[in-house]
Amino acid sequence: MPEPETPPGRVYLVGAGPGDPRLLTARALELIAAADVILYDRLIPASALDGARADAELRFVGKEGRGPSVPQEQTEALILAHARAGRTVVRLKGGDPFVFGRGGEEALALQAAGIAFEVVPGVTAGIAAAAYAGIPVTHRGAASAVALVTGHEDPDKPETAIDWAALAAFPGTLVFYMGVGHLDEIAAALIGSGRAGSEPAAVVENGTLPGQRTVCATLETIAETARESDIRPPSITVVGSVAALAGELSWLPPRPLSGRTVAVTRARAQASELARRLEGHGALVVQAPVIRVQVLPGPPLDPAPYDLICLTSANGVQALFERLGAAGRDARSLAGARVAAIGPGTARALAERGVIADVVPDRFVGEALGEALAGVPISRALIARASEARDVLPDALRARGAAVDVLALYETVAEPLSERELQMARNADYITFTSSSTVRFFLDAVAAASGEGDGSTDGSGGGGGHAPWSSGSRIVSIGPVTSEALHERGLRVDVEAERHDVEGVVDALLADAASNASEPAVP
Repeated sequence: MPEPETPPGRVYLVGAGPGDPRLLTARALELIAAADVILYDRLIPASALDGARADAELRFVGKEGRGPSVPQEQTEALILAHARAGRTVVRLKGGDPFVFGRGGEEALALQAAGIAFEVVPGVTAGIAAAAYAGIPVTHRGAASAVALVTGHEDPDKPETAIDWAALAAFPGTLVFYMGVGHLDEIAAALIGSGRAGSEPAAVVENGTLPGQRTVCATLETIAETARESDIRPPSITVVGSVAALAGELSWLPPRPLSGRTVAVTRARAQASELARRLEGHGALVVQAPVIRVQVLPGPPLDPAPYDLICLTSANGVQALFERLGAAGRDARSLAGARVAAIGPGTARALAERGVIADVVPDRFVGEALGEALAGVPISRALIARASEARDVLPDALRARGAAVDVLALYETVAEPLSERELQMARNADYITFTSSSTVRFFLDAVAAASGEGDGSTDGSGGGGGHAPWSSGSRIVSIGPVTSEALHERGLRVDVEAERHDVEGVVDALLADAASNASEPAVP
């Protein structure tokens, strides 16, 4: 008998908003978490994919004005192929999928193929970027209508589809998308069709993002002003009396990391807290997750024989409770043991499970945890950790006569980076490393991309003909163990956190940015 056909999956055309990850809708986050496949654009928020499943396929299908682009026909073919294979597909677009996002074309292709789809609107950049610049696109007594206009038409069209005379006469605000490279032509067409050259105009670059900049002028002078300020895509242009309110209603405070790019190399699922904190201080975060946490299979766990249970990471907490749950147990089964956490992040993960750690050292390394347990009577201890870890803690406890079982609950494996992701990370002003494994896998990725050996250098950030990062990048380590992993590869460490957790990394980076007046990293 022939194999039954796989029923087609469902496709979601999802708007990811204008760039600030906090503007993602609840529905978008829900679908990202459930998707089998996510096909995403260039202008989605940096942390938009943090909530994706570990086994989801993530594929970049974006378009760049002067860079590599995936043809629209190829993107539509991918959507159809994955849907026909029965997968749940999220087509993730910057802004709103039906506002200059070509979502309508993709919806028509799905309809023609008989594949079910859903459209999830997003906050569109023309409205959001203007608002973040202090420009209300409608304003009582000034603008009772707004027109959203493409500033970059299909170059293959024989003639423009824009009615410049109608736009010039439009009684309200004009918002142009993707038009920063055509400002001279846009202004000339509007003025030539009767719009006043003295009308206020503004261009907002990187709207809602940490690197947002706004320049204001008149319609007649806005192109020259934008050139003098080196305004680049992505930008929106606002024409109308409301553009004059940008200075008066500007509400974004100056932030200490504005204009700085920071690469985050830790696993995507764990990166969100660090990225969120950095973005809150104005940094443009480059997501470069070089590792992925993979839970190891194993039998259900009975903690009854142990009088001490040590957790060395938040990942270990999650995996431990999965083993407990497999045996029908929960937090109550730990009541007979002391519970030690290597640091506050691990302690927080325990607290979320209803367990308050009995021991948390002041320094978040194995040596410090061993010292903190010096006065604690121990007969049999369980150390729940990653498969590859230092033996400092189990050796210290065994030296005191304790029986120690080491339980490997998870492992860190390489997460492939696209060439684009790797290049963006290598050119960042700061590159953060939060574990030895992020160091190892990042340098391995650089070596593989360069066709070289193990990524070792002469210690200057260069060497071997291919530097692992640009000469202006500053390297941030979460603590001495991670720093040692960098030193072993012959690499410098510019900043080491005093507090060996996410908060410590952010504090150290802020202090360095305040004292370091160097130019942004250059390739």
